Amino acid sequence: MAGTGVTGRRTADRAKAAAGLMVGWVALLWVLEAIDVASGHALDAYGVIPREVSELPDIVPSAFMHFGFGHVAANSVPLLVFGFLAALGGIRRFLAVSLMIVVVDGLGVWLVSPGNTNTAGASGLIFGLFGYLVIRGFVDRKLVEVGVGLLIGAVWGSSILLGLSPANTGVSWQGHLFGLIAGIAAAFVFRRRRTPAVVYGGAVG
Repeated sequence: MAGTGVTGRRTADRAKAAAGLMVGWVALLWVLEAIDVASGHALDAYGVIPREVSELPDIVPSAFMHFGFGHVAANSVPLLVFGFLAALGGIRRFLAVSLMIVVVDGLGVWLVSPGNTNTAGASGLIFGLFGYLVIRGFVDRKLVEVGVGLLIGAVWGSSILLGLSPANTGVSWQGHLFGLIAGIAAAFVFRRRRTPAVVYGGAVG
């Protein structure tokens, strides 16, 4: 019973940390958009314009910038949900996964997006976290995480597929695609290492 109590407290602490991190993350996106509007959209310059070397430093900041409050609102709920579920597995692991997704996604946008476009927003990270959560349970061989991934796939799968379509104008399907690929790759790169079981040999009489 004592062990169960300790486990319960640890789970509750992880949930609080994950929730606090994601609420703060989403709040930051809204604050940045408010600053962007107040400054006459000066922060839009931190989006990624393809194949310009000077744009490479904007790959990470672009994941925090948006083009209007409607853009932020559309990304807030899925980012909050996916981020919370991913962060339950550990904050450091989640931050490493998120950084990988943002960097790979940003580089993909920089390489293949149409010229004279400016791409920004958290949707690449959202698609990446979706892919990560759907695959993670199978990679880590954890039944609960498999169930979470299947549930997320059932609820958001159709929206994700729509976001990958080149016919869906006005959004960066390239950013969505590279984000999804990066998230799936991150599930393998940051998979949990299994500790080999210790087997004691019996005495031979």
